[in-house]
Amino acid sequence: MTNATTYAALDQWIDQHFDEEVQFFQKLVQVPTDTPPGNNAPHAERTAELLKDFGYEAEKHVVPEAEVKAYGMESITNLIVRRQYGSAGSGRTIALNAHGDVVPPGEGWTKDPYGAEIVDGKLYGRAAAVSKSDFASFTYAVRALEAVAKPAKGAVELHYTYDEEFGGIMGPGWLLEKGLTKPDLMIAAGFSYEVVTAHNGCLQMEITVQGKMAHAAVPHTGVDALQAAVVLMNALYAENTKYQQITSKVPGIKHPYLNIGRIDGGTNTNVVPGKVVLKIDRRMIPEENPAEVETHIRAVIAKAVEDFNTRGGYTGEDAVRVDIKRLLLANAMTPLPGNKPLVDAIQQHGEAVFGEKPPAVGTPLYTDVRLYVERGIPGVIYGAGPRTVLESHAKRADERLDLQDLRRATKVVARALYDLLA
Repeated sequence: MTNATTYAALDQWIDQHFDEEVQFFQKLVQVPTDTPPGNNAPHAERTAELLKDFGYEAEKHVVPEAEVKAYGMESITNLIVRRQYGSAGSGRTIALNAHGDVVPPGEGWTKDPYGAEIVDGKLYGRAAAVSKSDFASFTYAVRALEAVAKPAKGAVELHYTYDEEFGGIMGPGWLLEKGLTKPDLMIAAGFSYEVVTAHNGCLQMEITVQGKMAHAAVPHTGVDALQAAVVLMNALYAENTKYQQITSKVPGIKHPYLNIGRIDGGTNTNVVPGKVVLKIDRRMIPEENPAEVETHIRAVIAKAVEDFNTRGGYTGEDAVRVDIKRLLLANAMTPLPGNKPLVDAIQQHGEAVFGEKPPAVGTPLYTDVRLYVERGIPGVIYGAGPRTVLESHAKRADERLDLQDLRRATKVVARALYDLLA
């Protein structure tokens, strides 16, 4: 067969089996993987069970319970499906990675977050867009490839992992660290209208502000940790004004940003708060040095607390104290020269299938793809999804996926695998 004939045959197989692909996708969405709490082993078991129906044996790599608990989650079982073509080592090994974990649904849904309901051609559910859709696109792309044009050499590995929301260290990071995989190239779950070759880094920190509790009737006998936290928060938010002047040269990435995502503290309405805990997220553009970013933020925090104590005359045991804990340091993803075959194949077939060439860009998100790239494995981010995170409602109520994006992305990935393994 000519390449054009093969591409047409791959497309036709995917069209013929698309109802099955959607049903597979629905079954994956219907098993919750809220992280936190991160009890994700049941979803891995269900995925392995479904893959077995296709003759795919999924290796179950269980992360030890003690490591998972120390990490802040409940259970992780990562899956690898290895599909070898020809003799081992005869060609490239291409990994396809998607993560099953996702943030909890939150409020405001008009559909059941785990109903996988289809309305007007869109499938609704938590993780529908990010990234259980790519469990489906990647699985069915490989099935189409093997049914229509099984390669004579090389291999494909499906990596279905479960801690991207916590940074990926116990997902792809764990598989790579243990030497369980070392692909030559990789594609990670993403959206259909662009090929992502770079992404931001992320620093997450927990800041505990310690004051002194007191009865609200005699507030002068305490030290209000919340008032100190307000000074601290204003100092951190002021950094965002400065970040506007720091711009990235990577298309798709603009400037750094700091977000205070969670605040906990206080005892009761009639008690001066003695402790307040803040959790912050600092997005780093690829050009920034993570160590320097962290050092600077710690200095901003220290200065704010010092100013609060000085203005209030708090010294000794009355002085507000701050404890800082780093929760996550995810390096930015920068392109490796070896990713060109991936970019070229996806752009060629993206243009053929979608009618427009997906640009190679960066994204302000951070992902666990960086863990492959840090080990010298060229990778890109591409999969089933709309033009923007906002459009997908990812991490918001009524997350959804247009099923035509799923159909077309499956075709693009199948065609790209054919080219890369030919």
